[in-house]
Amino acid sequence: MSPFIGSTAVATGLLTRGQLRWNYTAIHPDVYIPKGSEPTLDVRTRAAALWVPGAIIAGRAAAALHGASWVAATSPIELIGRARRRQAGVIVREERIHTDEFMPLGDLVVTTPERTALDVARHLPRGEAVAHLDALAATTGIDPAAVLSLANRYPGARGIQRARIAVPLTDAGAQSPRESWLRLLLIDARYPRPATQIPVSDGYSTAFVDLGWDEPKIGLEYEGAHHQLDRSQAVRDIGRYDMLDELGWLIIRVVKEHSRGYILRRVHDAFARRRMSLARSA
Repeated sequence: MSPFIGSTAVATGLLTRGQLRWNYTAIHPDVYIPKGSEPTLDVRTRAAALWVPGAIIAGRAAAALHGASWVAATSPIELIGRARRRQAGVIVREERIHTDEFMPLGDLVVTTPERTALDVARHLPRGEAVAHLDALAATTGIDPAAVLSLANRYPGARGIQRARIAVPLTDAGAQSPRESWLRLLLIDARYPRPATQIPVSDGYSTAFVDLGWDEPKIGLEYEGAHHQLDRSQAVRDIGRYDMLDELGWLIIRVVKEHSRGYILRRVHDAFARRRMSLARSA
């Protein structure tokens, strides 16, 4: 059941005051959900929109509504509108927004994918912002150039310089927040920007390398928990790595426990091996 305005439900006879009190709980003043129901991100988004009438859903909640993955259920609900008073888990910003920067999405009003990207890039730390931008790009196909063009409308807005740094780093090929993190680690270490989801074929089948460089045939694969827990995934990985090895690829497998220093040392060693191989063949 979607959140609803309690006073309206009582006034229209849908509920008595007793029913409202005993069967429902207030998630915001006069905004109710059934007792015991899970406050999912969608429920919390709809409740916040009811609490601030006329507000536009923005930021991470808007990204989730556009289909982006990896938005935590506990993320603050960000709204553009007129603040009433502070409420836990809700951020209301009174900001300028043009009419072509928001849109209806079902029964809600949400910032467009481009404005959503701009706000995410403005208000979040770079690493977190890029992970959300990657996910948003994967599902909506946003063009970073269009987001930067939108930023030109607001040259003095809070966080706009932060956005100009984060937005060009967007890559729709990232398959998880940790892959976004890994890509930024390599960029910050001054390696050439790695490509993502690199197709490699032996003529019979095609494998995709998470990220890396086609020319020296160096790739990195981030292995989440499912790689170890899913037996069928592990079997597929063995065949894929064997094929990549036969085609001359150096694959660096990364897990959560690996430190930044360890990863960068492995990448450095891989480039050193490639340089030595080229020197021997020269």
